[in-house]
Amino acid sequence: MEHQLIHAIETALGWSGAEELGKGFARGSMGDPALVSRIMTPNRLLDIAMRRSLNRPQFRCFQKGEEVHPAIYYTDSVSPRGQSIPMVNMRSLGRLLKEGATVIMDQANVFDPTMEVTCRAMQWWSRERVQVNAYLTTNDASGFPLHWDDHDVVIVQLAGEKEWEVRGTSRAVPMYRDADPNSTPSDEIIWSGLMRTGDVMHIPRGHWHQATRTGSGTGKSLHVTFGITKRTGASWLAWLADWCREREIFRHDLDRWQQTGGETLATAAARLVVERSPADFLAAYEHETTLPRHVRFLDILGPLDAVVCTTHFPPRIQEHGETVQVVSSGKKLTFTAKALPALRLLLSGRPVALERAEVVAGAEVTEVAENLVEEELCAVLTPELSSGYTGLVTNAVS
Repeated sequence: MEHQLIHAIETALGWSGAEELGKGFARGSMGDPALVSRIMTPNRLLDIAMRRSLNRPQFRCFQKGEEVHPAIYYTDSVSPRGQSIPMVNMRSLGRLLKEGATVIMDQANVFDPTMEVTCRAMQWWSRERVQVNAYLTTNDASGFPLHWDDHDVVIVQLAGEKEWEVRGTSRAVPMYRDADPNSTPSDEIIWSGLMRTGDVMHIPRGHWHQATRTGSGTGKSLHVTFGITKRTGASWLAWLADWCREREIFRHDLDRWQQTGGETLATAAARLVVERSPADFLAAYEHETTLPRHVRFLDILGPLDAVVCTTHFPPRIQEHGETVQVVSSGKKLTFTAKALPALRLLLSGRPVALERAEVVAGAEVTEVAENLVEEELCAVLTPELSSGYTGLVTNAVS
């Protein structure tokens, strides 16, 4: 899936692909105000908060380095029948922002179609799971203190300015679950300076960093952080532990009294390591990821006239003579070979209008689309979902 933001990020950072993720600090500028405002604006972020029932940790507010108690900016919206739903009190939140505060929306891709489509494009690009958090800071509010993340991040400054400091690691590739708490910051400052609208920064896992508007006076900053959690050797070993259960030798109790069988277990474990490689694990991880949430197609609501592939990772299309197999999200679907042009079009990750697609891929494209929608590899291109592609991803058939 070709996405304008990913192309702009690669250009800004001087990358030629996702293989640079995690390899080193990088920074640059996109220089395209129209593109960044298409991704997210401060008002759109606040509009999302206004229209949904959010709770921490999905939506949080910080002031003077401390988290503001939710009771200060949340209220219960009570229906005429007395049903209570927690909602952000926009007046209270507005007062906090006027004084100077930072609001954080975790997993903005769950609530906003543009963020959803952008995260999916980044997943297809990186072959890893991605979530995006949005940070709006006003006036001279501070941000989080010096900290490190257990995943690689790509930061895009969407509005205003913010001061950053990025330091080196104090422990090589630290993890969320680790043998060391990694609590002492590095003294090595890699970069410090101002991130302006359109700037992009990549901070690899474990690098200490902090951002603030303290001393900046009146103004704002909005940036989004794409968190990209890559698989590790520990992930592979955990996967092997799951596979070992299919073999009887690993299901037996360990004998603490006789203390025998250790060598046999070690031999069986060594065999398992050889039989299921890290490459096997990465392929399985991609194609066994669960299906995303989407509006199901119901013909009583209208005809199926446009679809888009919504799997977390690109489906694998395999040709086998007179048949074609599609492998994705724990499913393996078989089609006749003549469906190949339709499959390539429908599984491109780009929106497909079926009437126009028939001219390019043949009359069977609608039947193939119906099958893929039924199996949930493709979703109905509703107006809401379509808005996430507009101006960022071109249609598969113009």
